[in-house]
Amino acid sequence: MSSSLIQLLVLAGIALFLILRLRSVLGTRDGFEKPPVTGASQSRLSKRPEFDVIEGGPDHDIIDHVEDGSDSAKALAAMKMAEPGFMVSPFLEGARGAYEMILMAFENGDLNPVRDFLSPDVAASFQSVIDQRNEQGLSVEANFVGIREVSLKEADFDRNTNEGDISVRFVGELTSVVRDAHGQIVEGNPNEIKRQRDVWTFSRVMGSSDPNWQLVATGE
Repeated sequence: MSSSLIQLLVLAGIALFLILRLRSVLGTRDGFEKPPVTGASQSRLSKRPEFDVIEGGPDHDIIDHVEDGSDSAKALAAMKMAEPGFMVSPFLEGARGAYEMILMAFENGDLNPVRDFLSPDVAASFQSVIDQRNEQGLSVEANFVGIREVSLKEADFDRNTNEGDISVRFVGELTSVVRDAHGQIVEGNPNEIKRQRDVWTFSRVMGSSDPNWQLVATGE
């Protein structure tokens, strides 16, 4: 074996020994790693202020229906504080169903199925119209087609009584005819879909055990 080859093997062995020694001291690293923190650096880090993470932000369950920062938005937020389980979107879905039930009960002249959802004043007003129709020998035939719009118009909250009021705008579609005592049509067309616009106000004491909202006012 030539002397140059022997020298090369010796140098390779020395290099391998140095590499193993370095690895035993430094360890191995995969990719980028932060350098170890020295005592002085650790001391500086410990003096940095700590910040709490603040969760929250806009409540889209509210601002999807009313303007952010408006009186209605503040009223809805107060309702949620008084009753944490209250949600605006599910309320509007419930109002949609209530609108159809109450409207058809009125048209059919029988408020008994929906009386729990009516305030005494509204129930008396509706019943008065029904009684007048009966006295005149008139009857109504109505079919509900659907609701084209349900939107929150405004909300109000009384902090003293915890009573919340929400006014909802409805655009409903139905067919309706009025017949006299002889069955003759005196108003309406059974084949014509009529669009009806209403603004109904529902009220409830937030946080109460009774989950039902009551219709307390009607308008256009």
